[in-house]
Amino acid sequence: MKEFENLFTNSREYTEMLGLLSRWKDDSQNVKGAFLKLIDTLVRKQNTRFSFKSRPGVSHSLRASVRFDDEAGNHLYALVDIIDDSPDDKWLSVCFYSGTVTDGDELGNLIPKGILGVDGYCFDVTEDDETLISYLRQRINEAHAQIVAS
Repeated sequence: MKEFENLFTNSREYTEMLGLLSRWKDDSQNVKGAFLKLIDTLVRKQNTRFSFKSRPGVSHSLRASVRFDDEAGNHLYALVDIIDDSPDDKWLSVCFYSGTVTDGDELGNLIPKGILGVDGYCFDVTEDDETLISYLRQRINEAHAQIVAS
């Protein structure tokens, strides 16, 4: 994951994420594996930059944004939150702005004003389910493409 470090806007946040991953014990549902698969998809998206916001005992949020060369800011397109309300039973909430993804299989939950005051779709991941991970990879591609095109 060392090559991933240069994609973070803040090296302290990268180190914080690595620390969390190293402390995250293997879980029977392999939620950690699902998280790593989603990271692998996000890392491959062009011009993606990451931030990591921790609220121990609540959640840890990996945020993926597009950084355009001619702009100072980043454009958030995906959040992968590790919900940490039960240390031995973590799960993921993978969220996108509602205007950037479709949910034809109706697997997500519409969260009014749930992403920085904007409507979003969040998908719960409680196990490493390849069908769901594939569906979320498609949503990642869709959201990234929408942000790049805007």
